[in-house]
Amino acid sequence: MTERELVDLAFTMLERSYVPYSHFPVGAALECADGTVFTGCNVENAAYGSTICAERTAAVKAVSEGHRDDFVRIAIVGNSTDYCWPCGACRQFLFEFAPGLECLVARGDREYVKLPLRELLPHGFGPKSLL
Repeated sequence: MTERELVDLAFTMLERSYVPYSHFPVGAALECADGTVFTGCNVENAAYGSTICAERTAAVKAVSEGHRDDFVRIAIVGNSTDYCWPCGACRQFLFEFAPGLECLVARGDREYVKLPLRELLPHGFGPKSLL
């Protein structure tokens, strides 16, 4: 799958977002080493702390299907004029499984930038930090 195809797939998830509070839909598409792709959207909750972001939705789906150490890249998209950067919790969650993950971060006009997760979360805390 090309970068553009992964970003476009993430955009298809915007319509599935449940965002009655923020009105800010986010979509994600997480690609694994074998080419399997897991998609996700944000799902809000009246108890705000129970909300789950699109990136974590995709990652949880991947883990629940047996993928843990083979995340290659993720596309994260929104309808905003700025790039849809992952929140701190998502950066930490993704770092747990793939410190070397490549992130494709898009804005509403479908333009995107590519950068490594390590740049988004320098000095991240992961399983090796507990040794």
